Amino acid sequence: MRTQLLERARGDERIVGAAITGSAARDAEDRWSDVDLFFGVAADIAVEETLSDWSAFVYRELGAIHHFDLRAGSAIYRAFLLEELLEVDLGFTPAGAFGPIGAGGFRVVFGDAVDRQPGSGSADPGHLIGLAWHHVLHARISIERGALWQAEHWISGIRDHILTLACLRLGHPSAYAKGADRLPPDVTGPVQEALVRSLDAGELSRALGAATRALLRELRENDPGVAETLEKPLLNLAAVS
Repeated sequence: MRTQLLERARGDERIVGAAITGSAARDAEDRWSDVDLFFGVAADIAVEETLSDWSAFVYRELGAIHHFDLRAGSAIYRAFLLEELLEVDLGFTPAGAFGPIGAGGFRVVFGDAVDRQPGSGSADPGHLIGLAWHHVLHARISIERGALWQAEHWISGIRDHILTLACLRLGHPSAYAKGADRLPPDVTGPVQEALVRSLDAGELSRALGAATRALLRELRENDPGVAETLEKPLLNLAAVS
């Protein structure tokens, strides 16, 4: 399917550059990988018009059943789900912006890519720390209010932010938990204890306590000063000793 799409791109005069992105560009593809391609559109052609025509082709010829869009600057990524449960991600950008955007891999097939360094795609640790204490606070509030599903939502978010912080600290990919399975047991073990086992107030309180302790453990590695500042109020919020 990737070959079919690239051949179509070579025959489309509006497409002046094509690149393989994602795991295939890093030689890390397996049978579960998506098909990820990125196209540069000629300067005098509207990106949206080209995307619309290609979308019609993917639905008509490849059996797409749904899609959604992501935007990154001038680029539009359209993620298609096919009937056979394959995901095909096609990105389109003006020719002047055809080049790597994130850190996920970029292998030019034809055309000229702009000479720029790809963005790191890394989250901001300070922002993640802020989100984490926010989630501890709102998880406690949700438990007190009897909003148990909402409490589970916030506790799950705390776990996600801990794993992301650890990935950033240890140099692993941080987006979408791509590096989480590379983390050592001394990081993942405490986070595992924060999994919610049942939807009742007692269990949610237990999981919140475990999540808070795991968060503080990671904060001590990331920013000891912030950890010291937040430790007492967070433990009080989670009602743990």
